[in-house]
Amino acid sequence: MSNDSLYTPPLMPHLLIEGLNRHNDEPCLFLGDKVASYREVRENTSRMVQALQSKGLGVGSRVAVISANRPEVLSNIAAMQLTGCIGTPLHPLGSLDDHAYVLEAAGIETLVFDAALFSEVAAALKERVPTVKNFLGFGPNDVGDDYMALAAKYEPQPLVAPDIKPSDIASVNFTGGTTGKPKGVMSPHRVSAYMTQIQMAEWEFPDEVRMLMATPLSHAAAAFFIPVLQKGGAFYVMSGFSPDEFFDTVKEHRITCTMLVPVMIYFLLDSPRATDGSMDSMETIFYGASPMSPARLAEGIEKWGQVFYQFFGQSECPMVIANMSKKDHDPAKPERFASCGRPTPWVHVALLDQDLNEVPHGEPGEICVRGPLIMQGYKDMPEQTAEAFAGGWLHTGDVGRLDEDGFLYIVDRTKDMIVTGGFNVFPREVEDVLTGHDAVAQVVVIGVPDEQWGEAVKAVVVLKPGTEGSDALVAEMQALVKNAKGSVQSPKSIDFVDAIPLTPVGKPDKKAVRARYWEGTERGVG
Repeated sequence: MSNDSLYTPPLMPHLLIEGLNRHNDEPCLFLGDKVASYREVRENTSRMVQALQSKGLGVGSRVAVISANRPEVLSNIAAMQLTGCIGTPLHPLGSLDDHAYVLEAAGIETLVFDAALFSEVAAALKERVPTVKNFLGFGPNDVGDDYMALAAKYEPQPLVAPDIKPSDIASVNFTGGTTGKPKGVMSPHRVSAYMTQIQMAEWEFPDEVRMLMATPLSHAAAAFFIPVLQKGGAFYVMSGFSPDEFFDTVKEHRITCTMLVPVMIYFLLDSPRATDGSMDSMETIFYGASPMSPARLAEGIEKWGQVFYQFFGQSECPMVIANMSKKDHDPAKPERFASCGRPTPWVHVALLDQDLNEVPHGEPGEICVRGPLIMQGYKDMPEQTAEAFAGGWLHTGDVGRLDEDGFLYIVDRTKDMIVTGGFNVFPREVEDVLTGHDAVAQVVVIGVPDEQWGEAVKAVVVLKPGTEGSDALVAEMQALVKNAKGSVQSPKSIDFVDAIPLTPVGKPDKKAVRARYWEGTERGVG
């Protein structure tokens, strides 16, 4: 035995095995009218491990997954971990071009797909990306193997962890592509193990974990898999998100926690069922992925109590850079609702200027991070990797500032800053003011071409149900920002729209919004 293995901590596969072995007949996974016990998930995982191995997959095999939410997704996540595969999720709403790009960029050899919904996509990808050798469908299909039938041939065996090191790559996740070509973030096994330890140390899970998953399992579930297993909890999985189905599930199963992106919370708050008692069992709503409007957060606390727990991270350094506890969502301190909480003590976090010096306390600087939580780099992108790691820090691209109590405020993305007449305007600050208006459901603020000022501030607004846009409303909103922030920040124009486009992970897609206004101009869309 080498000294390396003497000091190697347990990694995700070890934690998965330990978690799945803790219980037998207790429920682990609810989806529709199907319930799977810990034993069933464990046995299904073992069969799927053997099916993957029968196709020659092992440590380092590159596998992509595209599926709607179904029970097999969770067992397959576990099976891929225990086989040592490098996983890449494809977003169910992505385009064929996006999928083909990811398969080629990640060097994918095997595609696992939902046969009921994605057989046509799999067939098209089979033609476009000839380097993909194996096609495994959840169910019968004409494109490749029936993964489930293949797995059913095997007898369940005790789960065994693969021979992996903390530095071995566990996944390649592609960034949303809001700033140019999507980059393949290579996450080694140490990242998910360290992230999980921080979650277990800090995150406020209820004593009885009945966790509702309303986001794609292939993306979000893995981050909650270990904590829920370790606490003997159960997953309740929605096949798709709708407010009515969400409230029904929470009420029927006495759900105690969930994970939502802000836009989902807005839909729930705007539903007439928001205060009908359906949410009475909810103890913790984990939220993150994009900034949440302070005004809507206050509305959520008023309707459901102090159940909100915020996390902040990014693909390159996932989910636990900073967090805000339930008690810190204090209605007596509404100014704090714009914060993402305190930086975690388990990673090094600093706010740096362009010369890599720490900024004076209270001043804005780029949020930079060091520690075991950080990616290995971008796949086959040495220049972008070097840029991200300049000066021995991971540069998040987010500008933040710390208040006197040590709470971190994301001022904005460095690339989203608007320069108008020589003044810097951070869209996030304008958005936070506008969402305080009673008529506003959602808003994004962008810079648009302006001959006089270079860029002008524009707000793109989705109004709450039953509200009509008007010139008077535009003037009211402009005055609101002018009074709160000054005339430079006040939008020169406001457009009312039915919906704001979202990226695959549920963030407002500012790139897509900007593209409409910058078409045919000199400047590219950042």
